[in-house]
Amino acid sequence: MVKRLMKKRAILVIALIFSLIVAGCGGAQQSTEKSSSTEAKETYKIGAILDISGPGSSLGVPERDTVQMIIDKVNANGGINGHQIELIMLDNKSNETEAALAAKSLIQKDVLAIIGCTTSGTTLAMLESIQQAKIPLVSAAASIRIVEPINERKWVFKTAQSDSLVAQKIAGYLKSQDITKIAFASMNNAYGDSGKVEFEKVAAQEGIQIVAQEKFEANDTIMTSQLTNIKKADPQAVICWAIPPSASSFTTGFEQMGLTMPLIHSHGIGNQTFIKLAGESADGVIFPAGKLLVAENLPDNDPQKQVLVEYAGEYEEKFGPRNTFGGHAWDALQIVLSALEKAGPDKAKIRDKIEKTTDFTGISGVFNMSTEDHNGLDLDSMVMVKISGDKWEPVN
Repeated sequence: MVKRLMKKRAILVIALIFSLIVAGCGGAQQSTEKSSSTEAKETYKIGAILDISGPGSSLGVPERDTVQMIIDKVNANGGINGHQIELIMLDNKSNETEAALAAKSLIQKDVLAIIGCTTSGTTLAMLESIQQAKIPLVSAAASIRIVEPINERKWVFKTAQSDSLVAQKIAGYLKSQDITKIAFASMNNAYGDSGKVEFEKVAAQEGIQIVAQEKFEANDTIMTSQLTNIKKADPQAVICWAIPPSASSFTTGFEQMGLTMPLIHSHGIGNQTFIKLAGESADGVIFPAGKLLVAENLPDNDPQKQVLVEYAGEYEEKFGPRNTFGGHAWDALQIVLSALEKAGPDKAKIRDKIEKTTDFTGISGVFNMSTEDHNGLDLDSMVMVKISGDKWEPVN
């Protein structure tokens, strides 16, 4: 009898121990599962190379601020598919060599995509490395050469309106004013050279005669000789293809020289810095630009109006007056993030998704990219703008 009781107790003890082991294992499994579910996902690395200092800084600083503003908001809202975005931002100092070195640095860091550069020259300096490394790049610069010939630019896209479109927009305005004889002045760099080539093409097609051509350096402040030659040529209008500070210096010298014909700039002056540096000389200047500068004047049925007004309000609350170049960076980063969300951390798939961007309502326009078009904008993305005092007004 005693033996039977002892045997039963032994069986109960064993059963109890077994149940405790099972429960312990289950608890450990639950704990492991819980730990796994709460473990942070890997970050997605995106690079940005911008002209934050140097001659292009009036464009690069608002791009830097815009990019950081977007990244902060995305990460605060949980990132992309639960992955936080690690932004690696580099300053190329508006220098082509620095831009090329920055691109190689980001390639070594294995970023998934790169935003930048701000200007045409710095962007062009990176393209060989970008193509070899097969990393998608979305530039905020203007030159059509950034994305053409397209068979040599498989990995490269851009968001600023191409200088070819800008040339067409200016030519259309000249024709509306019965202006057929102009002088052309430009910066002696990739932006100015590309603009000159594209305008010459359009001028030949539209019967516009270029009676004088002048160049100046990015940091020139005195342009007396160039303006004297322009005055002697007696054009009906003058076109200046530049960015601040030289664009402002040209405008100041234009007034001091007593020139009274219309002064038409490229879209490189779409920021308050140009007006600040040119002062009263900027009054009356006309130029083509994206719709951001005159967003509130757009009809309510314009597809961009809501996006433009929201971005302008958010940017101005944090950083001051709106800036078209910040808008180019907004477009570039949003297009990359959209592609990343759909494709995941695969560079080739991100590139393919960028190329398939359609009906994307951005700051610079409504984008429709394709295998034949890595910019995706048309003439409707721009309006003619006039500077009145320190404000921008649409040209009717």
